[in-house]
Amino acid sequence: MSTDPAIAPSDLVTGPDGLARPVWAAADPMLRDYYDTEWGMPVHDERGVFERLSLEAFQSGLSWRTILAKRPAFRSAFADFDPDVVARFDEHDVERLLGDAGIVRNRAKIRATITNAAATVALRADGGLADLVWSFRPDATPAPRTAAEVPTTSDASTALSKALRARGFAFVGPTTMHALMEALGIVDTHLVGSHRRGTSGVWH
Repeated sequence: MSTDPAIAPSDLVTGPDGLARPVWAAADPMLRDYYDTEWGMPVHDERGVFERLSLEAFQSGLSWRTILAKRPAFRSAFADFDPDVVARFDEHDVERLLGDAGIVRNRAKIRATITNAAATVALRADGGLADLVWSFRPDATPAPRTAAEVPTTSDASTALSKALRARGFAFVGPTTMHALMEALGIVDTHLVGSHRRGTSGVWH
């Protein structure tokens, strides 16, 4: 753990491997692996961005651990988040998904995912989803020293939310879009002192 007194002792935990992680990623093996290998690493492909956008929408009101545990089932249910396939889902697919205990069975979120797949396909004519989302990378990234300093929204996420809504996307509020930007590496909100801080290559 960093000895910097500005970092609260409870906000970073040093594991048996000697690496400092935030409390949420320190104990649970699944969350620790996600934190160490995925969260905050750049994603630039359309399907990867669409998957993360979809899962962040499903996460709204729930814990991320719940979504991560169900991710294999989500991928199976939503055709590996292939926008072309999901955009063609109909009412029979909606009912099928509502009967799938492996995912979060929320009709509004299921419909939003189908809507967003169609919007993703349509966006290809104007550069594509990934380019649009990355175009909202801010000039600077936060540098939180404590969990309390980690923002949950920003001017950039609010602007991204507005832009996506204008393109026909749903369940893309500013808080959800901020979480997406964190997940994709567009902003780096790893705590100062974490072994992952600055490792994405996007921010130094």
